[in-house]
Amino acid sequence: MNEFWVLLTGAMVGITCGLTGVFLILRKTAMIADAISHTVLFGIVVAFMITQSLNGFWMLLGAAIAGLLTTYLVQVLQSGGLQEDAAIGVVFTSLFALGVLFITLFAGNVHLDVEHVLMGEIAFVPWDTWSILGFTMPKAVWMLSIVLVLNVLFLVLFYKEIKLSTFDPVFALSIGLPIIVMHYSYMTLVSLTTVAAFDSVGAVLVVAMLIGPAATAYLISKSVRSMIFWSMTFGVTAAITGYYLAKLWNTSIAGMMAAMIGIIFMLVFLFMPHDGIVWKMLTRLKLNASKSAL
Repeated sequence: MNEFWVLLTGAMVGITCGLTGVFLILRKTAMIADAISHTVLFGIVVAFMITQSLNGFWMLLGAAIAGLLTTYLVQVLQSGGLQEDAAIGVVFTSLFALGVLFITLFAGNVHLDVEHVLMGEIAFVPWDTWSILGFTMPKAVWMLSIVLVLNVLFLVLFYKEIKLSTFDPVFALSIGLPIIVMHYSYMTLVSLTTVAAFDSVGAVLVVAMLIGPAATAYLISKSVRSMIFWSMTFGVTAAITGYYLAKLWNTSIAGMMAAMIGIIFMLVFLFMPHDGIVWKMLTRLKLNASKSAL
């Protein structure tokens, strides 16, 4: 049964992050996910300092606010003339450093540690449970389920708007779409997805799941809907294969899942039909062989 919960948690991380990561890739803001996945530590610590509680609701709220703060500060620095990558770097390192400092100063005796946030431990998921309406499941599964529902509702209700503001923000603005509100709403979902996932799998796997499956899906997809489907599929595949390989080789489960994302990406990048590197090389060799035969 414990294996089932670990696999389910990994698969739900793959689905939730795969769904959310699609528009990060399409909007060319993938690295903001890396920043948010680390700066939420600042939000979690501040939430604990204010409430003196490790309750999941306050953790989610603190993380969401930290994610919005990260996005807002990056936008402010960009508006001031700083390049996007530099703005992300400054905000990311500053808020993460503050989070580490606050843990040292105000939460030294509490189960809030940097290593847990970065690496997580998905194997411990089955022992941390919540009972809601008579159903007992691991806390990570409850949190991921709630966030997944929010992500799906957002895409169902605002799919056309988020799609239009992604591909043609100028036109979206001209017809009155609140693209700033859409942007910050989406970044809030990224923040919630991040904190729901990294409590069990760590920030490293969250970043890998947010970016890797969506980037892989981008290589083979011809539409946004197709990209969403393949992104979630690659996320689940990486989670399941990573788990069994980690068991086989007795290594980090989250680390192996992240490694599988990289392996899947490279396989698709190299061998996908028509556009893969190996396919192009073989096509070129066949073409040269045909010319030589003539």
